Amino acid sequence: MLLLPPITVSCSHEHEQFPGTVSLSPETLIAVIGDVRRSLARSGITALVLVNAHGGNYVLSNIAQEANTVGRSVVVYPGRDDWNLARKAAGMETNSHDDMHGGELETSILLHAEPALVRASFRQADHEAPERPYLHLLGMAGYTESGIIGRPSAATDVKGKAALEALATAFEDCFTLLTAHLD
Repeated sequence: MLLLPPITVSCSHEHEQFPGTVSLSPETLIAVIGDVRRSLARSGITALVLVNAHGGNYVLSNIAQEANTVGRSVVVYPGRDDWNLARKAAGMETNSHDDMHGGELETSILLHAEPALVRASFRQADHEAPERPYLHLLGMAGYTESGIIGRPSAATDVKGKAALEALATAFEDCFTLLTAHLD
């Protein structure tokens, strides 16, 4: 198994109204993943796990679905169900709809993994926007001035650790399915 360097810029168009947002077009992300897959294939590596923590990367699901029409070769992990199980295992107070961005889950993970990146103001940064019918039209700025939709005040490093441990454990089944044909 190889750990490739992360692709740190992807599709983040729903955040474009916030200064500093950098995005790739879906076409570019498709091309980058395609180039990576072809490079790996030249070395005999045919399976690829795309570890994704940004819900706006819808195109990754399309890449995986298309690749898997000719055999199991690409998985996007974690998926929605994996995140929901991690929330439950961590004892999160919020759900994935109401805690969409910068809330309890993401802040908890950062408090565990990189606490220096979390500003002390997270305890007063909660923002509710339960109805977002035009998110694709208006972007995040149509529903939040700060970029947060959720309850970062409910975050703890303990929840972050538990969520990451649950994700790591749940990945085993996914990995088994992806690699079963490689023996």
